[in-house]
Amino acid sequence: MVKLKAQSQKCCNGSEKLALPDVTWADDLAKLSWALAHPARVRIVRLLLDRTSCMCGEIVEEMPLAQSTVSQHLKILKETGLVQGEIDGPRVCYCINRDAMEQLKKMISSL
Repeated sequence: MVKLKAQSQKCCNGSEKLALPDVTWADDLAKLSWALAHPARVRIVRLLLDRTSCMCGEIVEEMPLAQSTVSQHLKILKETGLVQGEIDGPRVCYCINRDAMEQLKKMISSL
């Protein structure tokens, strides 16, 4: 578990004007962040980032989860756009959507 160190600085001074990001940006960031809100999905993304593509069975072999559970996590990652899946005969080949990953990185860095 990550522990955050408490800071002693005052967080509210009352003189700052509140500026909220636009709704679309916030919705997109929330959707992409939610895709990574489970440790299994983070592991799948990390695995796919290290490869150009990966068959579902190869992903299952790397995970301590049932095939159906891995498939459910892959479905969520696909629905959010972080992962792409392509049917290759009787198998599905998965890869990272590099554009979506770059978008996520830019959004997080601009927080």
